[in-house]
Amino acid sequence: MQQSQALHTALIERIDAPAMLEQVQVWSAINTGTANLSGLATQADALAEAFAALPGEIELVDPAPVTAIDANGREYEKPHGRHLVLRVRPQANRRILLTGHMDTVFPADHTFQNQQWLDEETLNGPGVADMKGGIAVMLHALVAAEESGALGTLGYDVMINSDEETGSLASATLIAELAQGKLAALTYEPAALPDGTLAHARGGTGNYSITFTGKSAHAGRNPHEGRNAIVAAADLILRLKSMEREDLTINPAKLEGGAANNVVPDHAVLRFNIRPKSTEAMEGFDNDLADVLAAIEREHEVGVHRHGGVTRPPKPVDARAQALFDLVKACGEELGQPIRWQSSGGVCDGNNIAACGVPVVDTMGVRGGAIHSPQEFLIVPSLAERAALSALVITRIANGEFH
Repeated sequence: MQQSQALHTALIERIDAPAMLEQVQVWSAINTGTANLSGLATQADALAEAFAALPGEIELVDPAPVTAIDANGREYEKPHGRHLVLRVRPQANRRILLTGHMDTVFPADHTFQNQQWLDEETLNGPGVADMKGGIAVMLHALVAAEESGALGTLGYDVMINSDEETGSLASATLIAELAQGKLAALTYEPAALPDGTLAHARGGTGNYSITFTGKSAHAGRNPHEGRNAIVAAADLILRLKSMEREDLTINPAKLEGGAANNVVPDHAVLRFNIRPKSTEAMEGFDNDLADVLAAIEREHEVGVHRHGGVTRPPKPVDARAQALFDLVKACGEELGQPIRWQSSGGVCDGNNIAACGVPVVDTMGVRGGAIHSPQEFLIVPSLAERAALSALVITRIANGEFH
């Protein structure tokens, strides 16, 4: 018990809460909407400078190519910012992965750009919880653990990507590469609830764009010669909703296309999202969609082009993942932080990591709330609280308490 208490004290004394808050406020002042490449570059440089406090090599990794479909059905390349990777003791036999993201959902022209104090302990600002506060938690936990000398030979990789908020398409391959061979992973999304509750099992998500190419004709003179792309898209919408089941929801979100009222429309783009709760639902939908699109193409005599798919597979919690949750809970109890968890319909990079067979707890970041809105807030004392929690979890892993 005395040795354990000495470790707690050694870790907590090394956590500089004022410095954490200052970093969060500086980082929050940098707009890092996923499409703001200049802001992301500024943030990446600031993070590289901050993470230089840790041993290891820092690299800014170019994003993987990503394409999207415009309103005319044309495929185009979508640019993204670079991702930060830090590798510490890469030759170690036992290694873990820590991940976060530097992007926010607030573009450069969004009205929500500034911070304000809601009370003495609550800071409102873009990204303060999701997840610039989480990045500060990760950094200071690692610094405290390194300075305490408790990590021994444990190695780790840190990855902070630039595109998590739009599905991590430009970083998915990088995440998978870094996850290989890892003992465990911690991701620094904010807690699921302001009381610190963790997200447990997660569903998956996928985004699709379907382009329909029909044939235009005069709506009065020769409508029978036309092939109505809007009607074909509407038929697909109804069929998609009929494919829903207990473990799968489908949201047709946007229909683009059409022409003048007296013209049979020859073009449409339908965008929709799916939320599978199981791998079986995900795979079953993907197979069924191919048959449905073939039927639409045949029955409406239109061209159909599919773009997109599942970006984050469902994240069940198996025995090894549960053991990691149990370790986090035990560390929380030692620090006087009650740890609970609940399933979540939201998704994050934890889904991608779990799909690689690596146990992950993906809400190790700050306590806060109202993320993705101008009401986003950070509960400031949670910066030091959660840094202490992470530092203790990491040192316990280093000591062989998770294997």
